[in-house]
Amino acid sequence: MAHGAAEKFTIEVPESVLTDLRERLARTRWPGEVRDSGWRYGTNLAYLKELIEYWRTRYDWRKHERELNAFSHFKAPINGCNIHFIHQPGAGPSPTPLLLLHGWPGSIAEFQQIIPMLTDPARHGGDPRDAFSVVAPSLPGYGFSDDPQVPGMKIEPIADIFHELMTEVLGYRRFGVQGGDWGAIIASRVGHAYPKSVIGVHLNMVALGAPEGRKALGDDAESKKFLEEMGKFSAEESGYQQIQGTKPQTLAYGLNDSPAGLAAWIVEKFRTWSDCGGDVESRFTRDQLLTNITIYWVTQSINSSTRLYYEVRHSPYRLAKGERVEPPTAVALFPSELIRPPRAYAEKAYNIRRWTAMPRGGHFAAMEEPALLAEDIRAFFREVGQN
Repeated sequence: MAHGAAEKFTIEVPESVLTDLRERLARTRWPGEVRDSGWRYGTNLAYLKELIEYWRTRYDWRKHERELNAFSHFKAPINGCNIHFIHQPGAGPSPTPLLLLHGWPGSIAEFQQIIPMLTDPARHGGDPRDAFSVVAPSLPGYGFSDDPQVPGMKIEPIADIFHELMTEVLGYRRFGVQGGDWGAIIASRVGHAYPKSVIGVHLNMVALGAPEGRKALGDDAESKKFLEEMGKFSAEESGYQQIQGTKPQTLAYGLNDSPAGLAAWIVEKFRTWSDCGGDVESRFTRDQLLTNITIYWVTQSINSSTRLYYEVRHSPYRLAKGERVEPPTAVALFPSELIRPPRAYAEKAYNIRRWTAMPRGGHFAAMEEPALLAEDIRAFFREVGQN
């Protein structure tokens, strides 16, 4: 795989892009809504109007741009795609390299709170011996990474790119990997394909099913509950998967042109998938929500990000019969996560060494419960060591 040297990168959004954003927000053409329907039909109109007005008049991208630029950003060309990544060195006697992977509709903004906890644990109530040097890339087609604009950018080649990033561009012989959502699937693939390079795999979503499929589930109460939950999700919450997995280009014309539409599409997922009890701002501030959304807007990456659903739908990544992810694996299972299988089922696909039932939190664990997630990551890699 071809790669070049990493070069320093600074996030610098042109002022003209921000001016255009505010003008588009001011011209939003609002749809009607069923009276007293709340969020049942999708994003609530009254809430979105408030969020859009805040985005237009009070949200300060430059402030958050400066905060993001406090991290060390780089870009490196790997296999024809310029990959953006944060590379934040650890403050400890022997920091463990850690590849930290986000998913959709997230971005590297998810990691603003947790990166300092991982790189400098002594400043956050931890032991400096548990420090990590964190590498947090934007997935290909996401955020500040390039849009590949080629077919086939699915789980396997993305995992190859990130292995190349860690071992060849950055020179880490062995490293840990952590992820949720798409990041969990990519992390699993890195561990599966490159077991000699991977110290351990830490997941906050169980990414792969048993090679035997659902036949591997038992008829116990936990398995039945899992199947029931997955059935409900498929019936009521999978519409985004269907459109993004079949016609992402058609969807992109609306979301790439309308910032209000983009915000509605993304914020509904943060509300539905988090442990917020229906109040999305009980778990995320408006600025957190809008920083993530603004990254999608200013990079025009909604189209290239949703394309991953198409690629995986038409060429799924699955373990073959008799295979599993062999590096030691930890699962931090948050109560509002989308996929919560029984441990026995997960053990057919992973070499599970640690299984933590978290007291609270949901799909966006690094934003919702960064301290809980950081401590579980530290504890796991403390257990498995660096050998």
